Amino acid sequence: MLDSLKIVLRDLGAIMIIIGFVTLAVLIVPIIFGEYYAIKPLLITVVAYFGLGVPSYAVCKNAGETQLKHAMSSAAFGWILLSLVGAIPFLFMSEHGLTVGMDPLSAVFESVAGWTGTGLTMVVHENDLPYTLQFWRTVIQWVGGVGVIVLTLAILARPGTGSFTLYKSEGREQKIQPSIVSTVRTIWWIFLLYTVVGVIALYIVGVVTGHGMNLWEAVNHCMTGIATGGFSVTDDSIASYGVATQIVVIILMILGAIAFVAHYDLLKGRIKKFFSDTQTQALFILILLGAIALTFVNLPTYGGNLLRTIKLSGFQFISAITCTGFATVDLAQWGGAAKLILSFAMVVGGAAGSTAGGIKLFRAILLAKGTGWRIRKALSTPRRVFVYKLGKKPLSAEEAFEEVNEAAIISFMWMLLLFVGVLIISYVLPQQPLDNVIFEVCSAQGNVGLTSGITSPSMPGIAKITLIFNMWIGRLEIIPLLVLIKTFIGRD
Repeated sequence: MLDSLKIVLRDLGAIMIIIGFVTLAVLIVPIIFGEYYAIKPLLITVVAYFGLGVPSYAVCKNAGETQLKHAMSSAAFGWILLSLVGAIPFLFMSEHGLTVGMDPLSAVFESVAGWTGTGLTMVVHENDLPYTLQFWRTVIQWVGGVGVIVLTLAILARPGTGSFTLYKSEGREQKIQPSIVSTVRTIWWIFLLYTVVGVIALYIVGVVTGHGMNLWEAVNHCMTGIATGGFSVTDDSIASYGVATQIVVIILMILGAIAFVAHYDLLKGRIKKFFSDTQTQALFILILLGAIALTFVNLPTYGGNLLRTIKLSGFQFISAITCTGFATVDLAQWGGAAKLILSFAMVVGGAAGSTAGGIKLFRAILLAKGTGWRIRKALSTPRRVFVYKLGKKPLSAEEAFEEVNEAAIISFMWMLLLFVGVLIISYVLPQQPLDNVIFEVCSAQGNVGLTSGITSPSMPGIAKITLIFNMWIGRLEIIPLLVLIKTFIGRD
């Protein structure tokens, strides 16, 4: 038990140290914009991260090799610590007595929404936030989108199998390079490249069209878009920008929902391999089918205006299935059928190994294929030999159904916790229609950030706590929580 605790404390310490340096880098924003009152809360945050991280890492530096149970415990507990400390800027930032901070629970909610890449917010007017808070919200989504453990490994990776188990604890298994250190560094280079190119594209489109983003808006929206986070620096998210800007945002959202392994193939010029990726194909197919279905149910809402309906429905479905959470319309005005279609998209989510949330396309594909395999087997003769394939990869019968069983178990637990969230929110807010409640909980647990109007600072405390739990569970993909409980309550 003590050895396990030391290993977890060492890995948590490393995470806190790295995020302390990230927070330190954010100090450039209040200096540039003259928001000197914001320096103190950020410095307190830096001290808190270092105060938790440095002693833990120093004392437990020589602890044993990280096993999967330790890695998942570090992931589960790490997201909590990151969010609690990350709430400090939201609590204490003020100027000349004008408080722009939040109550403690709302501040924690905002921090969790940021670090988990969810995008639900306690902020009513993003336009009125200081530049420092706007960028803090952006940075935590940008780092949280790829994963704090991935960032930590890219900088402080150690030799041995422990690095891979930590990498795996954030829901990633595919390697881009032979070593895990090279893999995480490649992921970050791809992410940085897309971020820089995205900022330039958004800014140029804004200059050329005159109806787009200035440089500050381009930086923030690109970072939260490619990270599929969805925090915005404007009150109406993406709604006030022109079509050209929205198209660039759509591209960023889709790129964020595609696995980094596929991006590596694309950047290496392996175009055919990129488009033959099973999850990438599924994403494009679902976008097409979902946009058509959403357009059909929304057509009466917009008086039969087909082009406008396609524009709004297409953007919102992409925002939902990529788990980004940008909006171009008030979703509270949409009907129940439209919200249920978006809820389905938020549950499915993007590709495994991307920045998106949900149960992941890989599991959805496995469940669909597993259903087909079972039906074919039930309807066929006993002597018939089946060939099981996932994409182009052949599988034995045992491997195929083991993969399907694992996907089914995680998906079942995911839906069970979703159901619990819906029950609690429905009980606490009985005046809310059921479709709104289902939509909001799917958005929270899918780490999306679209809202039906339920999430607000005036929401009851129990509702905030419930959605915080859903966001946390969605980011962890459930299993690390069970491992955390087993490690520290069960037998070692």
